[in-house]
Amino acid sequence: MTDEIKRTIAVVDDDYRILESLESLLESAGHFVRLFPSGEAFLESGVLSKVDCLISDISMPGIDGFGLLRIAHLDRPDLPVILITGREELMNARSPAEPVPRYFFKKPFDGKKLLSAVSAALLELS
Repeated sequence: MTDEIKRTIAVVDDDYRILESLESLLESAGHFVRLFPSGEAFLESGVLSKVDCLISDISMPGIDGFGLLRIAHLDRPDLPVILITGREELMNARSPAEPVPRYFFKKPFDGKKLLSAVSAALLELS
């Protein structure tokens, strides 16, 4: 990413191991990464208006990934949102009236595929 602007990716997950793993993966691809252990922590940080992509776990206490998707869509309809989950049945739990995330990934996921999805989502912003 030498010629590109360094993009900020927010990662929200209540599993510290996932946060740490995604931070390493995304930073290795040249992104600036902000980590949050909950949907509430992400929203309270005030960075929603400053991130270029949001990656969130679906199943978390409090505001879950679908809740973050709804909130992000209201404030920033073009923000790429990628949802991840360890429970495949949750991938289809979204109400048909709710916004659709750009991508879904089931844990454990392929890091290269996730990076490709992030790159594709960021290209849509350009």
